[in-house]
Amino acid sequence: MAGDGPCHNPWPRACVAASLSCAWRARALPADPPFGLPIAGVTMTNDVVAPPTVALIGAPTDVGAGARGASMGPEALRVAGLHTALAHHGVVVEDWGNLSGPANPWQPAVDGYRHLDEVVQWNRAVHRAVGAALAQGRLPILLGGDHCLAVGSISAVAQHCRARGQKLRVLWLDAHADFNTSALTPSGNLHGMPLACLCGFGPAALVHLGGQGPAVQPQQVRQIGIRSVDAGEKRFVHEQGLEVYDMRYIDEMGMRHTMEQALAGVDADTHLHVSFDVDFLDPEIAPGVGTTVPGGPTYREAQLCMEMIADTGRLGSLDIVELNPALDVRNRTAQLAVDLVESLFGKSTLMREHQVRRRG
Repeated sequence: MAGDGPCHNPWPRACVAASLSCAWRARALPADPPFGLPIAGVTMTNDVVAPPTVALIGAPTDVGAGARGASMGPEALRVAGLHTALAHHGVVVEDWGNLSGPANPWQPAVDGYRHLDEVVQWNRAVHRAVGAALAQGRLPILLGGDHCLAVGSISAVAQHCRARGQKLRVLWLDAHADFNTSALTPSGNLHGMPLACLCGFGPAALVHLGGQGPAVQPQQVRQIGIRSVDAGEKRFVHEQGLEVYDMRYIDEMGMRHTMEQALAGVDADTHLHVSFDVDFLDPEIAPGVGTTVPGGPTYREAQLCMEMIADTGRLGSLDIVELNPALDVRNRTAQLAVDLVESLFGKSTLMREHQVRRRG
């Protein structure tokens, strides 16, 4: 399974030789705002935006992964100063502590899935916690843990959006498509399947986790930074019509254009969910992940990605997953993740007056 091992392409920035094609969807963009980040459909304003109240929700498990260690991710993010960094930007931070769930039994796959019962239990806990945070008007930040937890997180967000009649846009920042099924991958590791489960392809207990399945439709998802995809998974991604901005697209078009396309149509009625797998980043700057793939976004590309998301003012929920302190160097990757999350909440490189976009 490509999601469980490094890419061996000698040309890092072209790691997917037959790259996932992403149709250039031509859209009429508005005139450039003063700071030059045109995003279709987003209202711009000089009004001050009240900072959100966030709920930090730890899910310390690596039950869906192929390597141990992601269970230590939540504490590494706290040690790296996530709470203080967000508070510095005026964000009200509530740390809800860690969820509890079954231990990782570290067993082989059964009927195509590893640790399915344990993965379901963890995702139910995540679903309840994220749903409770949203119901209380909080912006939930899920501290993973491996990426299988996105099933519970995004299912809760989708349920919240359906109840409010609100549109949902999911940005999937990842080196991997995570669109495998038990028929496509021999490993059975569920951290390679969460997006497929969310779109209706997977075990019923995960597909219908929120009481209604599928949780999302492929057209609600934008995948960014993809560069390691199994052959069968690639065909399946094409069949489902996922909108993918792989690393070749970013190389050719640049991160600014990529994000303009990924965010096009986001408006005041859109809930924006970011599922940030730390292996989205190039391993030269972020070594602390279990499935490193060369050729990912640089520090500046990642910062621009986050700043343009922040510019929309529509961020409503966030996953930070697959951070593996056991493979890190002096918590370097956790510190970088905190730095990037700061950019999602207002830190900017801009040295000139910065208009903001209206949240409400």
